[in-house]
Amino acid sequence: MTTPLLEVDDLFVSFLADEGRVEAVRGASFVVPRHQTVALVGESGSGKTVISQAILGILPERARIERGAMRFLLDGKIVDLAGLGQDSVQRRALRGQRISMIFQEPMSSLSPLHRIGNQIDEVLTLHEGLDAKGARARTKEMLRLVGFPDADRAYAAYPFELSGGLRQRAVIAMALVCRPDLVIADEPTTALDVTVQAQVLKLLKDLQAELGMSILFITHDLGVVANIADEVVVLYRGKVVERGSTRELLTHPQHPYLKGLIGAVPRLTTDRSVRLKGLRAIDVGQAQALHRPASQGGPARGEPLLEVQGLNKRFLARKGGPFSGTWLEIIAADDVSFTINKGESFALVGESGSGKTTVSKMIMRGLTPDSGKIIFHGEGGAIDVATLDPAALRRFRRNVQYVFQDPYSSLDPRMTVLDIVAEPLVIHGIGTAKEREARARQLLEAVGLDGSRHLRRYPHSFSGGQRQRIGIARALALQPDLLLCDEPVSALDVSVQAQVLNLLRDLQQALDLTYLFVAHDLAVVRYVADRIAVMSGGRIVEIATTDQLFANPRHPYTRALLAAVPEPDPDRTLDLGTLLAGGSGRPSGWPAPFTVGEQPTRLIEVEPGHQVRMLSDQAKIAA
Repeated sequence: MTTPLLEVDDLFVSFLADEGRVEAVRGASFVVPRHQTVALVGESGSGKTVISQAILGILPERARIERGAMRFLLDGKIVDLAGLGQDSVQRRALRGQRISMIFQEPMSSLSPLHRIGNQIDEVLTLHEGLDAKGARARTKEMLRLVGFPDADRAYAAYPFELSGGLRQRAVIAMALVCRPDLVIADEPTTALDVTVQAQVLKLLKDLQAELGMSILFITHDLGVVANIADEVVVLYRGKVVERGSTRELLTHPQHPYLKGLIGAVPRLTTDRSVRLKGLRAIDVGQAQALHRPASQGGPARGEPLLEVQGLNKRFLARKGGPFSGTWLEIIAADDVSFTINKGESFALVGESGSGKTTVSKMIMRGLTPDSGKIIFHGEGGAIDVATLDPAALRRFRRNVQYVFQDPYSSLDPRMTVLDIVAEPLVIHGIGTAKEREARARQLLEAVGLDGSRHLRRYPHSFSGGQRQRIGIARALALQPDLLLCDEPVSALDVSVQAQVLNLLRDLQQALDLTYLFVAHDLAVVRYVADRIAVMSGGRIVEIATTDQLFANPRHPYTRALLAAVPEPDPDRTLDLGTLLAGGSGRPSGWPAPFTVGEQPTRLIEVEPGHQVRMLSDQAKIAA
């Protein structure tokens, strides 16, 4: 039998916490064969990252390996990594040169003060002793290998000058520049758009074929697993509960936990009327108690609640660096128009930089539009949000609230849950302290938390899904008509994501809420949205009902987004080569009638309720 590159055998890792010893990894065992990809799958807290830190030798000070072995094949000999000190000479020689790591967030793993080339050079200088000239040559070669079109420009760039996808490519170049035997990829695509994610997955597969490395891929996304992994190891609370080939585990899962994970993933083919199977249900039986009687002055269900008309927003950015005297105009929103009806869920979909978050912020007047109208039909009649004075704007914001993307940074760590949830009531002068506390308790119970036990705690004592529920409770405090949900589940595990998506649907039904849902994951959007607007480059390129858009997508950009969604099915893997060669994600790659040079395009109705941006005189051809 061929000796594996890495064998983890009965590994136990614990942490010394204030409450005593906490076991993070409990008897984990698996192997990583040479030249293959093994996926470590599980929720946050399952022990995936702790195992990777133990292998690389970067465990926190409070962590210790209790027992077990991590046998690594080094130049034909077996070395037990568990027996090496984290700061030993041999460990430092292995780290970065023979075993390297691609971290989840490229901006936190790259120094903002140093150029990309200098950071990669440092790895070569430290591990291979190259001089400046030799390191520069090797670095540029690796930058070309990971797909930078201009290696010289990339070498001299700072991280902030690169997009998220290019920053992740730079991190991959840094991890691979010494051509290691084992690469640990810790959630390397979680923060990326689906099309950029597809690029990174193809890049890793191509580099693996060229360099012959093994990959330990850490993720919670089973769609990604189906597209990159040869074998899968499933972790639950520090224990390996199932392992085997990717096809076997995804098509015939045996353990209830893996079955639950697979059932929690929204798919492009999922019946929208069927609830996602979250691992843990949320009881929202108390939500109905929050409902306020419908006002006689507001719109009825199905009538327009919000109308966005011809919205435009442009930003100026320095061209060529922070001290350049030339400016570049960035179009964030260009003639954006849509209507959201009372009681419906409307989604804005697009990649990072498409303008969807900018539009949502303008609706809240967090940003002021350059031109256009935002008509809100409230109890007192129609108002133009874009022209409101500060006092009127304050009154308007009681009707529209925001659920933020990141549950970690959107909650003040110095405030208790009571202070966080009651803060909107304090700002608007609603109720006494006792009444606000009772309201906060009621809100927490409405989102499935224990109002008595959780009210006095701080955010750090909650999981990511619980924090997002606290954020939703805060948004509901003022009994709004419209909730703006900006990527509310993109930072969550699939099982927690299912909880939150089910919760949002339940709350909408119980409280007669209206949603503007901002997202890039079309599988998620398909589950929650009634209508969808697809944005690219600040423009809406297609608007349709959810069923229309998925059954008959007309615009090439919409088709590119749909084609890039990975599904947890080994028989429906992404055709990465065709996907990336098509160019349909870029306006320059769109065929006529969707773009021709600088000729103007507009939204044309190709069927009732279905509009596509194209040249006016080409509408019949597209239809």
